Amino acid sequence: QVQLVESGGGLVQAGGSLRLSCAASGRTESDYAWGWFRQAPGKERDSLARISRSGAITHYSDSVKGRFTISRDNAKNTVYLQMNSLKSEDTGVYYCALRTSMWSSADPRDYEYWGQGTQVTVSS
Repeated sequence: QVQLVESGGGLVQAGGSLRLSCAASGRTESDYAWGWFRQAPGKERDSLARISRSGAITHYSDSVKGRFTISRDNAKNTVYLQMNSLKSEDTGVYYCALRTSMWSSADPRDYEYWGQGTQVTVSS
């Protein structure tokens, strides 16, 4: 089993920045990829950013491209999401997810483990 613990959410003004972290513990010896997802009230869980096992391949949704950066520290079993130039539409609950594969996916159904979610609220 793998446990994911997120941190770093909060309230920020539009134009500000936040950095989310997600640390994995437990049976993390397998190759795995990471994803960050966002769920706004009444909406589906959308893929924002994802990163391969090596960290060499990243993907971003159009809504965050150029503003958000995903990175990982394999020695710490941790993934990060640096969020800059935040907008009110970035408000939502942010989830990290781990997929036991070398390759990430935009489909949340492909991820076996999920963080507890952290609220990000951007005030305009």
